[in-house]
Order: sequence, then C-alpha cells, then structure tokens
Amino acid sequence: MRSLLQNRLRVIGRWCWRQWKRALYTVALAVASLVAILLWPMNTASYRRVSASGEIQDRSGRLLYAFLNEGEQWCFDRDLNEISPRLIQAGIAAEDHRFYRHHGVDPVAFLRAVWQNVRHRRIVSGASTLTMQVVKRGDRSSRSPIGKICQIVQAVRLEMRVSKEDILRAYLNRAPYGLNLVGCEAAARRFFGKPARELTLSEAALIAGLPKAPTVYTPLNHPENAIRRRDYVLKRMLAEGFISHEECREACAQPLRADWHPFPTLAPHLAIQLRPGLTAQKKAATVLDLNTQLAAEQIVKETIERTHREIGNAAAIVIDVPSASVLARVGSADFFDTSQSGQVDASRAPRSPGSALKPFTYALALERGCLYACETLLDSSLDYGLYDPENYDRRYRGLVSASYALKHSLNIPAITVVERVGYARVHSFLRELDFSTLDQPAERYGLGLTLGNCEVKLEELAAAYCMLANLGEFRPLTLLADSPANPPRRCLSRGTCLKLYEMLEQPLPAELEQGDARPVNAVSRACWKTGTSTGHHDAWAFVFNRQYLVGVWMGNSDGTPSSKLVGGEAALPLAAKLFRALTPKNEPDWPEVAGDLREASVCALSGLPASVFCPHTKGETFPRNQYLNRICDMHYPARTGSAMAAQNTNVIERWPATAKGWNLAKISAAVSPAARKSGATTGGTAQSFRILNPADKAEYVLTGENNGDRIRLRASVDAQTPLHWYVDEIFLGTSTPQKPLLLDLTAGVHKVACMTPEGLIDQVRCEVVLPDSPPHFKE
Repeated sequence: MRSLLQNRLRVIGRWCWRQWKRALYTVALAVASLVAILLWPMNTASYRRVSASGEIQDRSGRLLYAFLNEGEQWCFDRDLNEISPRLIQAGIAAEDHRFYRHHGVDPVAFLRAVWQNVRHRRIVSGASTLTMQVVKRGDRSSRSPIGKICQIVQAVRLEMRVSKEDILRAYLNRAPYGLNLVGCEAAARRFFGKPARELTLSEAALIAGLPKAPTVYTPLNHPENAIRRRDYVLKRMLAEGFISHEECREACAQPLRADWHPFPTLAPHLAIQLRPGLTAQKKAATVLDLNTQLAAEQIVKETIERTHREIGNAAAIVIDVPSASVLARVGSADFFDTSQSGQVDASRAPRSPGSALKPFTYALALERGCLYACETLLDSSLDYGLYDPENYDRRYRGLVSASYALKHSLNIPAITVVERVGYARVHSFLRELDFSTLDQPAERYGLGLTLGNCEVKLEELAAAYCMLANLGEFRPLTLLADSPANPPRRCLSRGTCLKLYEMLEQPLPAELEQGDARPVNAVSRACWKTGTSTGHHDAWAFVFNRQYLVGVWMGNSDGTPSSKLVGGEAALPLAAKLFRALTPKNEPDWPEVAGDLREASVCALSGLPASVFCPHTKGETFPRNQYLNRICDMHYPARTGSAMAAQNTNVIERWPATAKGWNLAKISAAVSPAARKSGATTGGTAQSFRILNPADKAEYVLTGENNGDRIRLRASVDAQTPLHWYVDEIFLGTSTPQKPLLLDLTAGVHKVACMTPEGLIDQVRCEVVLPDSPPHFKE
C-alpha cells in the first residue's frame, strides 16, 4: 500500500514537474517574444508623418494661402513651439494627465478601465494614452481586444524610440477636431480665425476637448456641449496645477466666441503658381509680407469697385527696393470675378506700357552722353512721313528742359531723345533689363518704342524701375525666401540714376494741393511716372524712392478701352495710396549724392555746358563721370575779330527750324566749357594735358595670349590727379596715381577719351586688328 502511494506520488511529481517546465518554457518564450517584439526595428515615421495641406507662407512664416490635402482635409503640421502652451497643457490634462510618467501604457488607467467595464458588463471607460492614440491613427487598428493589445505593444515600442515631445507633436497634429479638420492648427484657424500659438486659455481648452468626440462637441453645431466640455477641461487643468482658481473661473466665464472662419486666400495667383513646386513639407516660404499683401488686395479691390465697372481690373506689385524682394503681389482685383478673368494673373500678362518706358530712354541718353537733364528741347510738331507722333493732349509747350519733358511725359522730346540714342540701342538696353516680351527685331518697334508701341509685363517693368531706384544695379525680383542670392548687375552709373531721381521727383496727387504748407518731414520723398497706352486700353503708374517701389496696371482683361484709363488719373492715385500705406523705414528715403554729381556752368538758354559766347550762365549738376563734350552752339559773335569775341558783344542766337533732329550742341574735343568759364585753361594747362597711351592713330595686333591683349592707359598728368577714361563714349573707369587703369583690346576702331576733375578733355583714336589682318589705320 505504501509503495503504491509512493509510486503515485512520484507519478504526480513527475507530471507536476513536466507542467512546471512547460509553464516556464511558455513564460520564457512569451518574455523572449515580447522582448523581441519590443526590440524589433520599427518604422516610427508612419506614426509621426502628417498628411499636410499645402501652405504658402509670408516672410515671417505666417499663412498666406492654404490648399486641402490629398484626403480633402485641412491639416497643418506645426512644431510644439508654434502651439500655445495652454493648448498643450489642456490636451495633457484632458486626455492623459500621467503622460510624462508612463511608458506608453498607463497601468492605473488600464486597471480602472478593466474594473469599470467588468462591473457594468460593457465598455464604459477607455485607457488610451496619447501614445496609444497616435499608434491607433498610424495603424488604424480595431477596437477589439486583440486590436487593443496591438496598440499597447506598439505604444510601448514607440515610446522606446521617440521622445515624449515627438509623440505630443504627432498627437496635436493628427488628432481629429471635427468636420474635415485634422490637427489643432486647422481647428484654431477654422473656429477662431487665428493660429494655434495665439489661442487664449478659454479657446485652448475648447480646442483640446474636441478630439474626445468631435461631432458631439463641435462648437458650430452644439455650442452647449462645447461649453460643457471646455469647462471640464479647464477643471482638469486646475486639478493638475496648470492654472489657478482665478484663471479657471475667468476662463469658464468667457463666452464661446467660436465661428466659421475661412482659411487665408491671400496672393492666390502666386499660390497657384508655386503649388506644383511645394517641398516635401508642403510649404513654400515667400518674401511677401502678410499685412502689406492684405492691405494691397483690399485697396485694389476697393479702387476698382469705385470705378463703377468703367475699369474692370487692376494688378499691383510692391517691392522692397534694397533687396528687390516682393512684399505684395496682386494679380487681379477679384480672383473670383469671372467677368474680368480674375483668375488670370494680370501682373504677368503682356500689355502696352505707354509712356512708362520713357525714363529708360532718357537714362540711356544720359549714360551715353547724348543728353543732359538741363538741356533745352523743342516740343513742337514732328513729321516722319508715315509716322506723325504727337503729345497725349495734342498740345505743344515749345522750349522745355529735358527734365520738364520727362516729368510731364511729353512725346515729341522723347522721340528727339530716342532718335539721338538710336532705337536699336534702346531696344538692346531694354532687353538687358530682362524684358522677355521684346522678342521682335528693333526695326519692328522703331522710334515709337519709347512711347510704348510694344507689350511688357508688370512684374518685369517693375524690376526695371527697381533698377533705377537701386541707382543702376539690376536684381531679378525675389519671391521665395530660399532663392539664391544673385549678385547685382550694374546697368547704369550712380550719377545717371541720381539725375533720374531729380527728373522724376514730384509730389503725389493728393499732396499737390498742400503745396508749400505741407510739413517738410510729413511724408517721404517720392518719384513717379505714369503711362497710358494708345486707345486708352491700359493705365500704368510707378512710385518709388530708396525704400519702396509700387507698380500698378489698370485696364479691362478683354482689352476693352475706356476714357477713364489714363495713367495720371486712374493708376497714379491707386499707386500713391499703396505707396503711402507702407510703413517708412528707419533708413534714408532718398539717395546720398556721395560725390557722384559735380557742378558745371551751363548756358541759361540752351541748358548746355556754356561756350565762351553764352551771355548768361547758371550752375547745374551733372553725373561725375558724364562726358561733357557737348557744349552750347547756339551763340556766336555777329562779326569776327578776337577783341569783339573776347568781349562777348553782339552775340547772335541760332535756332533749328524744326524739332526733327533737334540739337543745340557742338562737340568739343579739347577743353570743356566748364573749364573755360572757370579759367582752368589759363597758364597753358590745356596744352600740357594730353593722352600719351594709346597714341593718336596707334595700331595694335591681337596676340591671343593670356593678359597679352591689354594696354595701360596713360596721360601727361596721371601722376598728379585722378582721371576719368571713356572708350567709344562709354565710361570705362577712373585711374589714380596709385592705381592705373588697363584697357582690354578688342578688334575695331576705338575712340579713347580722358577727362580731368577740372573738366579738361583729350581724345585719340586707335585701331586693333587680328593677326592675319594688315595693320593699318582706317579713317
């Protein structure tokens, strides 16, 4: 009996040992499997990735325009530092107050939920942490027990690999907030019309309570539920020590203040243009300024509405001059106005510029020494046979200065100027300024090019005006914050542009009536120019100084003319209003002369540098490096005799018969009239000053060797004074006693001129030939 009992005990013992070992193996296997699962590589990007909406942002990161994401939802990815701390605290207090103390699963909440669910025999409470909610939206796992277990495991794995901040960021950017809103930023903008970083305590508590049941608590449809949920979140924040009793009481007393707010739709034309190139983060950072863009769109729209449909559309551009960056860009008065093709970007549409191109013709003439700003021109009838230009108002002013002619946009003097320069050179100069629409040969436009018998784009014309405002340095307009910085390209000298500033400066229309009563420092100084196309199809205006440039086009999208489409009457008031709406900078609004202008004596009648026969003279400023070899030729003595001529008596005036070929100057190749009037030539100075290298009619053969085809420019006084050098009437540079100037030789016949600071001038001609050409000078 005892042996039988012992046998049975041994059998039971062996069976228990086998079961115990099996249990140990099972537990070990489970632990090993769990460890393997936890340590198995995990792609955390899928849990943190946000299907973001496309965003166009301004220079400060503020939202200008937003697009729906691929799921037709509004979702904006934001870092924690872009979200109100109150919203972060409210989310933790409402959804997972032990967030920073657990590792993906909250054991206390889990046991509480199990007890409550067993007790009520149904699911009445959950134990999802913020981490589990992030996992749930990443895996789309079910609410079944198996699904919950998978969430728990994945939550622990996620916590092992990413920081709490990353998990919190993913939750706030991926949680549902009702309607088609994903993430707290979308909810804040829809319900309160502001970014999440600007939410108040009451607003943050309301937003934080929505993910619990977005449909039930949406403030637009169920305001009472939303208030109850908000107050609950505030009490949870109080319990967790995030806010004080006073803050809780004040926030609970706040009205709901939630409403339907549209997402920003500023700069829609630019946004659509940039959408295909959005980065992986679905963001495009522009250099636009939100406040400037908002004001510009509003001013343009209100201006068009006040025209009572006589003018249907307008476009505007606002530029920061020093950086050539676009602060505002309005493509049409109303993006949704189909009658005016509002969705077509008028700032990029080719339109006739009218007189808006004249400043570039005058600038080129000044640069090439064909014109002086103070020079007298004749505004009279002009006939070229088939081409018979006339002024806009069909009136003529007679003798006017070049400055007056440009300031008042007279057509006849402009034709005179372009005739001197040559329309081919004007065409080439405009092409250098990146006018893409001037794609026809120069002969296609002829002399009428300066009057606008072509088509240009507002943004390209604005870039050219920005070059003038930047004192001759051309920069392509910048739209994107990450655009590469292109070095400026000098197109005109500083002195030329300083004279353009003088020629174009005028009070703006609203300031004309104030006259001298206007305070000196009331408003910043400004230059402006208008343009009206033939037939009144387009009106233009540009206003600028050293700080800002505003460009405006007005017209009808279908090209319908209107008598209201006059640059000075329609476009200029709009441009002036936009310009004066800009905040002045703490920088000079006007360029410093800085030695780029010099004074010389001119004939009081012709405005040209005076000759010895001019009876009356006055002082005028010229660009420092302008070649003053064109002197007054309208005065000469009535009879010969050196004594009579020296006494300047019986002087006769010579006037051309017509405006065609108008020119009151003659070329002085020896000594400038300014020097003669000041007596700078006395004592034989003029005779002692001459160019030594190159010698007159010198001949050079190109060698092709590195640095072999260049010569040093030398003059008889280059050891005592700086000298200004010109080649083919183009300023080359200034030599000093310490730094001589070198000339790179190119094939052809060249005219080399040199001018002293006192105005003494000498010039020579030389020829450069190829090696296989016989060296001989050709007259």
